[in-house]
Amino acid sequence: MTNTMDERIKKIETAAQYIESRLDGRKPVAAIILGSGLGQLAEIIEDRITIPYAEIPCFPVSTVIGHKGNFICGYLGGKCVIAMQGRFHYYEGYDMATLTLPVRVMSKLGVKVLMVSNAAGALNPDYKVGDTVIIRDHINFMPNPLIGPNMEDFGPRFPDMTCPYDLELQEKALEIAAGMGIKLDKGVYFGGTGPTYETPAEVRFFRAIGADLVGMSTVPEVIVARHCGLRVFGMSVVTNVANTENVERNFNDGEDVVQQANAATQRMIPLFTKLVESL
Repeated sequence: MTNTMDERIKKIETAAQYIESRLDGRKPVAAIILGSGLGQLAEIIEDRITIPYAEIPCFPVSTVIGHKGNFICGYLGGKCVIAMQGRFHYYEGYDMATLTLPVRVMSKLGVKVLMVSNAAGALNPDYKVGDTVIIRDHINFMPNPLIGPNMEDFGPRFPDMTCPYDLELQEKALEIAAGMGIKLDKGVYFGGTGPTYETPAEVRFFRAIGADLVGMSTVPEVIVARHCGLRVFGMSVVTNVANTENVERNFNDGEDVVQQANAATQRMIPLFTKLVESL
C-alpha cells in the first residue's frame, strides 16, 4: 500500500514542480475550475501564462466538449490566480486519484481558496435555464476520492464535511450579486457519475432526498480540496431542466448545455472577478 501512496504523491509533486517552473515566480492565492462552457472566464485573466495539460508530466488530458485543457495563471481582480480551463470527470474513465490530482497540485502551489463552477440540470422546479446558483451543500453518489491510503501530508484520515462550502464566501457572493443586480439562488448539488442524463425516476428520487441541482462533476474536487484544507466556493449554471415524466422526446443535449453555459458566463465573469478581488 505504501508504494501506491508514494506513487500518487510523486505524480502530484512532479506536476506541481513543472507548473511552478513555468509561473515566473508567481504565487497564486486562488484556484478556479471552469466547467462546461465556462472556459471563457479564463480569457479575461490578465498577463496570462498558458500551460496546456498535455505538456504537464503525470497530468491527464480532458476529453469533453467545451473543455479546452489549459492551466491559465495571471491576474483577476488584482490577485494572482490559477484557472483550470477544462476539468476531468469520472465518466471519462479516470480513477479518482487522477481526476482530483489537479486539486492537490494547486494546493501544493500554495492556493488557499478553490472556486468551482459547473453546468447543472435543475431538479428544483423554481429554477430555470440560465439561472446561476451558489452551491451550499452536496450529495455524493460517486466513489469517495479519499478511499485508499490517506495522504497524511495533505489532511486527516476522516475529514469533517459539515461545511464543505465556505459560508463567508457564499455571503460575500450574495452581497456582490445584489450590488450588480444579479439574482442568485442557493442550492444542494447532486453529484452522479454520468455520462447518461438522469431518468425521470432518478430525478424524482434526487428531488425527494433534497437535491436542487444535478451534475457529473465538482463533488470529488470539493472533497479533496477540503481534505487539503482549502476554502471552497461553488457555483452552478442551470443549463437544462431535469424531466420528471417518461415522454418520447430528448430533453438533454450536450451541445445545448455548452451553449447555455456560454450565455451565462457573461454574468459569472464580473461576479467571480469581484469575489477574487475581495479575498
